Amino acid sequence: MADLFAQKMQEDMARDAPLADRMRPRTLDEYFGQDRAVGPGAILRRAIEQDQLFSIVLWGPPGTGKTTLARLVAGRTRAAFVQLSAVSSGKEDLRRAFDEARERRALHQQRTVLFVDEIHRWNRTQQDALLPHVEAGLVTLIGATTENPSFEVVGPLLSRSRVIVLEPLSEAALGSIVDRTLADSPRGLGHLHLQLEPEARTLLLQVANGDARALLNALEIAAKSAVAGADGVRRIDRECIAAVFQGRALRYDKGGEEHYNIVSAFIKSMRASDPDAALYWLMRMVEAGEDPLFIARRMVIFASEDVGVADPQALPLAVAGFQACEVIGYPECRINLGHVAVYLARAPKSRASYEALGRAAEDVRTTLNEPVPMHLRNAPTKLLRELGYGQERPHGEGNENLPAALGRRRYIED
Repeated sequence: MADLFAQKMQEDMARDAPLADRMRPRTLDEYFGQDRAVGPGAILRRAIEQDQLFSIVLWGPPGTGKTTLARLVAGRTRAAFVQLSAVSSGKEDLRRAFDEARERRALHQQRTVLFVDEIHRWNRTQQDALLPHVEAGLVTLIGATTENPSFEVVGPLLSRSRVIVLEPLSEAALGSIVDRTLADSPRGLGHLHLQLEPEARTLLLQVANGDARALLNALEIAAKSAVAGADGVRRIDRECIAAVFQGRALRYDKGGEEHYNIVSAFIKSMRASDPDAALYWLMRMVEAGEDPLFIARRMVIFASEDVGVADPQALPLAVAGFQACEVIGYPECRINLGHVAVYLARAPKSRASYEALGRAAEDVRTTLNEPVPMHLRNAPTKLLRELGYGQERPHGEGNENLPAALGRRRYIED
């Protein structure tokens, strides 16, 4: 009797869970939109299916399935699965996890997979505490982060892990999630007899902006507010979805453009030296409530990528604009944003340094670990100087500052 009661309580709790949690994929085949990471034949998918997981860092924006993928690993692995959140866990929790992993390995020959959600929230010292245990194989690490791991995860830990990039979900993937949710009665909304009208579906997929959690949260609210007609069908129209998202998302999508289309229009207008169009698209973002630092950050990138050496003052001005937005905030900082946008649109353009960087990067990828020429090497000791390290050449003598295999390669064009 007690077991039946406990089971009933579990089922009731599951039904009360948010839709986004109930609809989490239970298998890799239900895990939509990340074929590059875990599609058929992908290295990570084979590792999961064969229970031969290696340490990984999952990097992607919110709602792309980082935690879900970790839970799928937990469901398949024979290793013990330990989950920590960097928001609420510290070194004591880590120490306890490592002690238990040692005991597991010694007594039961069982491996441990350690999942650290939001790993970027840990400081360098906390991340360093992971390093010896990952290196020794005591734990296999799964880290999840919305931030660039190149900047937020310490280098030694990153070098011992493989970064798996999770992309914002495409509209096709989001559409598959919607269809499955509307058809699924036990976990989804199938029992409500919902009908999502085409225009409502289009708007929902657009304003979700690649985020499955935002999509399902909005769909759940819309479903609860829909009223059944005489035929028992609950219809969700465009106005219903509009009401769910309200201000920011709608005003950002008045003409049907997605968030990144507006950003693209802004950048391309500056690139085309059209300050009027740049100001229009800028105000589309400002009026929608876009984070001013996001806009300013894009202009800092533009200053080097598109203006570059054609106007050396563009980058300092863009950085000053970013700093002004940090200090002032809305509404006044829109004046700073407009100032920088007009300057960048009117500035002469040169992508020479940006394109040269790409050519140099291609050589780095295809000719890895070429030795540094002797005269360019650091020579802090007498022995190294005797071996020829650091022997400087007269100014202007040849062009021998690249590895010998590259010869006199030119990246930057005059």
